[in-house]
Amino acid sequence: MAVESAGAMSPVMAFALVGAIGVGSQWLAWKLRLPAIVLMLLAGLAIGPGLGIFDPERDIGRLMGPMISIAVAIILFEGGMTLNLHGLREAAVGVKRLVVIGAPVGWAGSAAALHYIAGLSWPSAAVFGGIMIVTGPTVIAPLLRTARLAKRPAQLLQWEAIVNDPIGALAAVLAFEVVLVVYASETFGAAVFDMGVGIVVATAMGIAAGWVLAEGFRRGRVPEFMKVPVVFASLLLVFALSDSLLHESGLLAVTIMGFYLANAGLPSYTELRRFKEHATVLLVSGVFILLAASMNIERLSLLDWSAAIFIVAVILIVRPVTVMLSLAFSNVPMRERLLVAFTGPRGVVLVAVAGLFSERLVSAGIEDADILTPLAFALVAATVVLHGFTLSPMARALGLAGAQVPGVIFVGGSRFSAAFAKALQAEEIPVLIADANRARLRSAREQGLPIYVGDILSDGAEHGVEFISFGRVIATSDNDAYNTLVATDLAPEFGREHVYQLKRAKQEQTRHALPATLGGRSIAGELRYLELAQHMQSGWEVRATNLTEEYGLEAWREDNPDSIPLAEILPGRALRILAADAEMKPQAGMRLLALSPGRDRAVEAAERNGEDDAKEAAKDAAVEAGSEKVEDQRSD
Repeated sequence: MAVESAGAMSPVMAFALVGAIGVGSQWLAWKLRLPAIVLMLLAGLAIGPGLGIFDPERDIGRLMGPMISIAVAIILFEGGMTLNLHGLREAAVGVKRLVVIGAPVGWAGSAAALHYIAGLSWPSAAVFGGIMIVTGPTVIAPLLRTARLAKRPAQLLQWEAIVNDPIGALAAVLAFEVVLVVYASETFGAAVFDMGVGIVVATAMGIAAGWVLAEGFRRGRVPEFMKVPVVFASLLLVFALSDSLLHESGLLAVTIMGFYLANAGLPSYTELRRFKEHATVLLVSGVFILLAASMNIERLSLLDWSAAIFIVAVILIVRPVTVMLSLAFSNVPMRERLLVAFTGPRGVVLVAVAGLFSERLVSAGIEDADILTPLAFALVAATVVLHGFTLSPMARALGLAGAQVPGVIFVGGSRFSAAFAKALQAEEIPVLIADANRARLRSAREQGLPIYVGDILSDGAEHGVEFISFGRVIATSDNDAYNTLVATDLAPEFGREHVYQLKRAKQEQTRHALPATLGGRSIAGELRYLELAQHMQSGWEVRATNLTEEYGLEAWREDNPDSIPLAEILPGRALRILAADAEMKPQAGMRLLALSPGRDRAVEAAERNGEDDAKEAAKDAAVEAGSEKVEDQRSD
C-alpha cells in the first residue's frame, strides 16, 4: 500500500528526482549488464504507486502533458534521423524483407491480436498495433552484447530494430491522425479530406524545415558550435507550428524532418546524431520514469487474463508469423529465421508513444485507450525479461552463438598487429585486422587472421563488420592522425576506456601536434610506430606466459627485463588490454601477453621441455643452418 506523502514535491525537486533516477538506472544497468528498461520500470513503480514519494500529476501538474509531448517529439525526430536510405540499400536482403514485408504484416497482426484477444476497439488497436512494430533498438543492443550471437542473426535483429523504430512510430502517428479525423468529422468524405490535408501539411512542413536546415549548414550559414542548438530550436518550432495549424500533426512533421536530415548528406551529421542520442537518453529515461510513476492501482487493475493471453499471443504467434512470412523463400537459413522469429523485445519508444496517444485517444472519446499505457508496460517487461534469459540459450541450441568473449579490432595492418592478433587468437579471443590498403594486410592473411579491407569508419564497415562481437579497438596504423581519428570516433560506441592507439610521434612545433584530449589510451609501452616497426623487424614477437603462485610477475620481470606487457588474460578468458599507464593486476592462473625480444629455438625449447629437448632442438637448428659437424655426429 502506498504511503501517504506529507506534501507535494516542488517541480524543481521532481525534475531532479526524475533525472537522477532515470540516468542512475541506466548507469546501474550498464554496471550490472542488465536492460536499463527493467530497472527504470522498477524504479518508477517504486517511487510512484509503491511508496507514494512521487506523483507526477500532483508534483508537476499541467507541465507533465507538454513535457511528454515534447519528449516524444524529440524521440521520434531521433528515430527519423536513424532511417538512412543509403544504409538500408546496403543492408542485407533479410533486413529489407523484415522492414518492407514485416512492418505491415506485424502492424496488422498486432492490431488483430489487440482487438480479438485484448478486447480493444479498432481505433485503439490500430494505433497501438503501429507502435508494436518497433522492437526496441535501445533494448536489443544490450541483449545482443550479452548473447554474443553469430554475425547474420545479430545483424538482422539489430538493423530491424533500427529501421523499424521510426517506421513503427510513423505508423502509429498516421493511425492516430486517421482516428482523430474520423471521430471529429461528420462524414467519411470530410474525414478523408481532413486526414489528407493533415498528412500533406505535416509532410510539407517537415521537408521544408529539413531543407532549410540542410542548405543553411551546407552553405556555412550556421557556425559549427550553433548547429546542435539550431536543430533543436527548429525541431521545437516545427512541432509547435504544425500542431497549432493542424492539431496533432506535429509528431509526423518532426519525424519527416529528421528523416530528411538523415538523407541530406551533411558533413556534420555524425555530430548532430551523437548529440541528439545523448539528449534522447535523458528524455527516454525521464519519460519512462514519469509514466511508470503515474501508474496507480486502478490503472494497473485494468490488466486481466486477456492481457496475459495477448502478450503470449504476440510472443508465440504474431512475431513468429510476421518473421516467417517476411523471410519466406529468402536465403536466410531456417534456424536463423527461428531465432529472429522468437526474439522481439519491445522498448521505451513503445511506452513513450503509447503513453502520449493513450491520453489523446481518451480525450477524443475512446475510453478503452486508457489501458494502452499499462498494457505497454506489461508487454515491454515481459518481452525484455523473457528474451534476456532465453536469447543466449536459444542461440546455443540452434548453433548460432558467436564468440563468448568480446574481441579486439586492430585498425592498421602491420607485423605488430598480426603478431598481437595471432597471440590473442591462440587464446580463443576473436580478432579482426582492418586496413584500407590490402597490401598491408599481407602478414595477417599469411597467418590466416580475419581481415577487413576498407576504412573501419566507412558506411560499408557499419554493415560489413560485426561490431557487436568486439569490445576493444586498437589503432596501430602508421598515420598518427588517422589513429587519433579512429580512437576518437569509436570511443562513444566502445567506451573510451576500451579504445587504444600507438603513441603519437613527438612534434617539434605545437602547431603540428594534435590535442591531448583526442584519441585513445597509449599501448605497447608508449612505443611509437617507427620504434615498434624496428623492433618487429629485428625479430621481436608477442608471447604468452602463465603466471602462477610459484612464478609470479616479479619473477617474470627478472627473466624478461626488456619485454613490454600488452594484455592480461584472466581465468575464464576475461581480457584486459594493458595501456601504457595501467597497473598490472597479477593473479594465479593468469596469462600474460607481452612484446619480447626474439629468442632462438634452442632456448625456447629449453624453457618449454627441458634440457634434453633443448639439445635436440639445437641439433635441428644446426641442420637447418647447414652444420656439417652435427651431420657427422648423427651419422656416427
